[in-house]
Amino acid sequence: KQWYQRRVRGNYGALPQTWEDPSHADKDTGCKGDNDPLDAIEVGAGVATRGEVKQVKILGVIAMIDEGETDWKIVCIDKNDSMADQMNDIGDVERLMPGMLQATRDWFRIYKVPTGKPMNEFAFAGEWKDRAFAEKVIVETNGYWKTLMTNKGVAEDVSTVNTSQQNSHGFISSGEGTQILNKQAESAAIVPTVAASTQDQCFVNRTVPETVCA
Repeated sequence: KQWYQRRVRGNYGALPQTWEDPSHADKDTGCKGDNDPLDAIEVGAGVATRGEVKQVKILGVIAMIDEGETDWKIVCIDKNDSMADQMNDIGDVERLMPGMLQATRDWFRIYKVPTGKPMNEFAFAGEWKDRAFAEKVIVETNGYWKTLMTNKGVAEDVSTVNTSQQNSHGFISSGEGTQILNKQAESAAIVPTVAASTQDQCFVNRTVPETVCA
C-alpha cells in the first residue's frame, strides 16, 4: 500500500535559544551550520496552531546535510500528549509509530527535488541518533546562541532584537517591540502567492528504493 504525503509528518517548528553557527564546522558532520535555530518535529497526535509554543520531551535527532550545511532535525513529543509517558528515546518512536522515522527521513531527502534542487544527504548514513545525542546537540547550539546574543558582530545577517534577554546587545523594551509588530502587521496585508511548482507537490512513500536515494 502506498500513501501520498505533501508535507512532513508531525508538527514542524524550531527550538528557541539555539543557533546552528555557519562559521563552525561540526565535528560529526564535517559541515558548517545553516544559520538557523534547530528544527523540531513534534510527533504527538495533536495538530499545533501556527505560532503555538509547546513544552516537549526530546527523543532523538537526525543530521541532515542541506546543500553542504548541517541542518539537525530534532524529534520530540508534546509532554501533554497521550503517548508522552511511553516515549523516552528514539527507539520508542519506531516501536509505537512503526515506519514514521523512515518516512520522515525519506521526505527530508527528496522534498526539495520538485523545485529543482538536489536530494539532501545525511550524516551517520541516515541513522537516527538517540536522546542523549540530541541533548548534546541542543546544549552545543544553545552555546552558539548565547555567543550570538551577547557578542555584537558575530552574525550581522541575524536579527537579535528581543524583549526578554536584558543582557543581550539586541534588547529592546516591550513598547518598542509592539511598535515593530504593528508595522509588520500592516505590511502583511499582501499575501504572496504560492509558486505553482510547489503548491501541489506530492510524495509517495517508497516508490524509490533506499539505494537510489542514498
